[in-house]
Amino acid sequence: MQSAGSLRVGQRLARIRDSRLARQNLILFAGGLVAGLGGFVYHAIAGRVLGPATYGEVASLIALYAVGNAPTFILTLVLARYAATLLAHNNRAGIRSLLTRTTWLVAIPGLVALLVTGVLAVPFASFLHLGSPIPLLVLGFAIALVWQLAMPRGILQGMQRFTALSSNLSLEMVVRMSALVALLWAGYAVSGAMAAVVLGITAAYGLGLFTLRGLPHPRERARLRAMAGFSLTAAAGTLGVLLLYNQDVILARHYLDPHAAGIYGGLNKIGSIIYFLTLSVSQVMFPRVVEAVAKDQHPGRLLLISVGLIVAMGSGALIVFGLLPGLVVRVLFGAGFLDAVPYILLVGVIGIALSLDNLLVQFLMAVHDRVFVPILAGACALQAGLIVAFHDGVGQVVADTLFTLLALVAALVVRYLLLLPRLRPEMVVEEPLASPLKT
Repeated sequence: MQSAGSLRVGQRLARIRDSRLARQNLILFAGGLVAGLGGFVYHAIAGRVLGPATYGEVASLIALYAVGNAPTFILTLVLARYAATLLAHNNRAGIRSLLTRTTWLVAIPGLVALLVTGVLAVPFASFLHLGSPIPLLVLGFAIALVWQLAMPRGILQGMQRFTALSSNLSLEMVVRMSALVALLWAGYAVSGAMAAVVLGITAAYGLGLFTLRGLPHPRERARLRAMAGFSLTAAAGTLGVLLLYNQDVILARHYLDPHAAGIYGGLNKIGSIIYFLTLSVSQVMFPRVVEAVAKDQHPGRLLLISVGLIVAMGSGALIVFGLLPGLVVRVLFGAGFLDAVPYILLVGVIGIALSLDNLLVQFLMAVHDRVFVPILAGACALQAGLIVAFHDGVGQVVADTLFTLLALVAALVVRYLLLLPRLRPEMVVEEPLASPLKT
């Protein structure tokens, strides 16, 4: 016969298995896992084929792409929140209006990005010590295109169509990896690596529009001004986090010699494994916190559980990094990157710290707090300042980044503790989101 303890455990497992929320989390985690691993495999392939010096060019360009990708994450977050509200009011036609209006609106800054890239390609290529400005021109096109990808992805997330969103995330990286192998084999090197990024985005965008083809034609027009207030908060938080794990690679490329810059670029990607593996935790927590505050409940428990999940998941990777650093480097980047071995454990800690920073920022964004903005901006400035002042080798850049991220965790925890007793439902109240179309 089963003991009472084993029976209770079985009942809890059954509840988790039957939970819609658990299934959605699992689906989104699976897509995020494929996307995260695919992104890393992209770097591993490029590093092995191109070698540290040339791979350093790719790493710095991808870091620029990630910074330029900030509007994508901002738009995705804002549109997910907006679409979820429309769906709660059963306004699927309004969601189609949202898709159409934002697509045309975002096309304008996309064209501006292409023009700016064309003007700055040569001086930026000189700053990053690139062999040619062509990869930067391809990069500009990739950034303009990925901004458009935010529309279908944000709406899919807001509509809770997590299977379609998971497939979209996976397809982009599968196409990117496949195209990278073909283009490197054809001898296109750094330009080929950037073209592979463009092809992955194109495939995902096409799938996203196809998935949303069944939305009814609008009877109302989405009121985009309703998103303005939250957009500013989301922009500050998203851009700040992106800078924290990308500006160090860009600055390392400028200050370190080509080999050392390539080694640091590889370390950055190894540390970001933990960040991307735990990213789904913050994606799930964000709407749950909004709901809890709106209902005057207690969102602090959600944050504590999320912190526990990140620490638990990150600790497993950290153990591997600490016990088998040489194997990690050889498997992921090959023997050419063995100079990275002494720093593997430290970049694992960096990965956990970055994940916790992002989680706390997501919580504060969810409750429309704005005091975190100068705190996050200060951390970005601190990281850049430390690297500019102390860059005598890979170890110093690692230390600069680790100190910054741990200091930011402490500062954001203090802000959270001060804010928690003052949370009120009106902090997440929205104005009307749609108005009838004029005839």
